[in-house]
Amino acid sequence: MSNEWYETQNWYSPLEGDTQSETAEPVDDFGPVTPVTVKKRKTWPRVAGALAILLVLIVASSLIFGGMGRHSDAQVSVPQLPVFGGGSEGNGQDLPTPDEGEDGGFPEDWREFFENYYSPVESDDTQVNIEKTQLSKPFALELKPAEGEELSLRELYDKCSGSIVAISGYQKGQTGYNWGTGVIISSDGLILTNTHVIDQCDRATVTLSDDREFEAQLVGADSISDVALLKIDARGLPAAQFGDSSSLQVGDPVAAIGNPLGEDFRSTLTNGIISAIDRDVSYKGRTMTLLQTNTALNEGNSGGALFNMYGQVIGVTNMKMMSSYSSIEGIGFAIPSTVVKEMLDSIVVNGEVRGRTSIGITVGAIPEEAMSQYELPAGLYITDVVPQSDAAAKGVQAGDILTQVNHQPVTTTAEIAAIKDGMKVGDVMLFTIWREGETFEVEVALMDTLDIYG
Repeated sequence: MSNEWYETQNWYSPLEGDTQSETAEPVDDFGPVTPVTVKKRKTWPRVAGALAILLVLIVASSLIFGGMGRHSDAQVSVPQLPVFGGGSEGNGQDLPTPDEGEDGGFPEDWREFFENYYSPVESDDTQVNIEKTQLSKPFALELKPAEGEELSLRELYDKCSGSIVAISGYQKGQTGYNWGTGVIISSDGLILTNTHVIDQCDRATVTLSDDREFEAQLVGADSISDVALLKIDARGLPAAQFGDSSSLQVGDPVAAIGNPLGEDFRSTLTNGIISAIDRDVSYKGRTMTLLQTNTALNEGNSGGALFNMYGQVIGVTNMKMMSSYSSIEGIGFAIPSTVVKEMLDSIVVNGEVRGRTSIGITVGAIPEEAMSQYELPAGLYITDVVPQSDAAAKGVQAGDILTQVNHQPVTTTAEIAAIKDGMKVGDVMLFTIWREGETFEVEVALMDTLDIYG
């Protein structure tokens, strides 16, 4: 049996005073990621749920950020998984086998089996209501090669801590506020952070390392990549230098500077190593490809910097592994700098990220036991079809089984991603669909992700 007791990935933006941890729950893989927020002082209700780390293994498909943040769009439904130690956050039971229970373990209708096997798709719209602004001059984030000698931790902190800011996000009519971290990326006041830090906020303030506070405006935010860009009216700021995350290797030393657990712990330095490259991590059923690190990260580090030992930002910290049932230490994640650059380049021009292709379906693997029991074909079970998608317009339905794409058999979303690789908005994929014993083909046009999920 799998170890679902360590089952949640967690966004972290902390409280001051009564601190509560928040957990992520699975939803669609390839619509907008909707982070939940954590407030300070007066705790606000937050979306909470459980996600098994087994999902990371089940989701062999990855949302590959590259080329305008391209990603596989055949969204992965989450199997109902057992929970160790009791509790109700684990969502369901073990996969039944034919000889279990008085009725053989399987319901008579295969649709009922999948309704019980997969968690329902839920989606919350990310919304940032902060006053927007457009940049008066072009900006492009530059990734520079590492030069010179590696820094000691003391030298790194002295060099880099001034580029780290605190971000407070406020919702109208509420007394509490979000708390997180940001990184200065230009001397004239561009601030990089996570979208989930300012989700649902009407205004935000940025506090510099010298305690000066500025009202922030929004240049743009992307919930799928969790990258947001703010602007403050300031000059002469110490901008961070960014390095190329593609040059990283497992074992490379790194350090994080952020604002964990509220104002009292601003500008905290922690250090560790790169634990894994291109780690596929699911949040709300959608897969992000992240850097994994054992560097200590806590609620409030969201939007902060993960530095290499040359003082370059090579990742933006946004997630950690947590559990309601057991202690988990040293499994944190950061958005690679290569992804951050691609997202920011589009946000600067468009105010949002454009160019990512989406199909608009949510799929799940079909267990061999179910294929045998119900005489189903090999393929991917479609659990949800977004109404705004071309797939819905062409008649694709929840309950269909996708057996081939462009005449190639598919049983994982990774295989769909490989077919989609290099395709653009407007290109057509040929689906072979099995429905009620009949097989037919459907041409489905790829759409811009924001047009489906925005």
